[in-house]
Amino acid sequence: MKDLALAFLRLGFTAFGGPAAHIAMMEDEFVRRRSWLDRAQFIDLVGAAGLIPGPSSTEVALYIGYRRAGWRGLLIAGACFILPAALIVTAIAWAYVRFGRLPAVGGALYGIKAVIIAIVAQALVAFAWSALKSRWLVVLAVGAAVASVLGAPPVAVLVLAGSACAALRAARGSRSDAAFLMWMGGGASTFVGAAGGLGKLFLIFLKVGAVVFGSGYVLLAFLRADLVEQTHWLTEGQLIDAVAVGQFTPGPVFTTATFIGYVVAGLPGALVATIGIFLPSFVLVAVSGPVIPRLRRSALAGAFLDGINVASLALMAVVGVRLAKSALVDVPTISLAAASALALFRWRVNSAWLVLSGGVIGTAVQWLR
Repeated sequence: MKDLALAFLRLGFTAFGGPAAHIAMMEDEFVRRRSWLDRAQFIDLVGAAGLIPGPSSTEVALYIGYRRAGWRGLLIAGACFILPAALIVTAIAWAYVRFGRLPAVGGALYGIKAVIIAIVAQALVAFAWSALKSRWLVVLAVGAAVASVLGAPPVAVLVLAGSACAALRAARGSRSDAAFLMWMGGGASTFVGAAGGLGKLFLIFLKVGAVVFGSGYVLLAFLRADLVEQTHWLTEGQLIDAVAVGQFTPGPVFTTATFIGYVVAGLPGALVATIGIFLPSFVLVAVSGPVIPRLRRSALAGAFLDGINVASLALMAVVGVRLAKSALVDVPTISLAAASALALFRWRVNSAWLVLSGGVIGTAVQWLR
């Protein structure tokens, strides 16, 4: 248990670069160095994490902890991986609330926002290569994007796209997977009700943690709909700032929730937002072990996830365009975004270094003005 805790604490403080980088670091630590798993077992865990909603790298950490030491291992691995990032983000959120309007900080965020647009674009392209596997899925992605632009709730877009793919597959196949289709259709719901204050904040992030597939960046669509458009708790600029902090700090990108919770409601808000967004992952990993192998062999489940993935891609694209409009406001920000995109696509530079560079450049540009 001590080794498990120390290993994930170290990863929590050093795992920069997003989910793909986190998973690569876990493979190096637990397959190559410690031999806790062989490569085939590790790949199975990564595949299982891809079949459930939530932050994929965090869920791989939870699966490793569960396989190593059962329920206690799951809790320890998850807490030790999430807690360092949550504490760092809380400290940054405190500084943001207190000093965020100072010129130096404003300059850093001015540059970081431009870099974030390039990072989202790279994630979008990478996701598209794996998600758009047929002409039907391309058409479905376009339809999901149009629905999002017209104001459809993100949850509805995801569920309808997944159900459409599953229904098409069921029509072509046998009736053996009908129960799965009925379960997915009956299980679609929105968790946010009429609760107010901290309760509503918790429910918003619980919903996000329970339904976001495909990429941590898809959560932008949900956060924008719930926190910018519906409750007006955040501005567009604050949402980009939150994404920038989640990208720059180590650990899960979903600690963006910690930052937003603090901005909205101080330390209590940071706590309930963090618990809300990560709680579904703990529950889903704990209950999905026996079910995952059968789901992976189900053609209908695979079709549903194909639909979820292309809808996630569409939501990312729509939100990315909207964020770009507020972040790319002049020649320096456009140039910085273009240079960051080149560094990401051509040389695969670690995104954490780009965010840091964007902050330095943004500060310099604002100072020269």
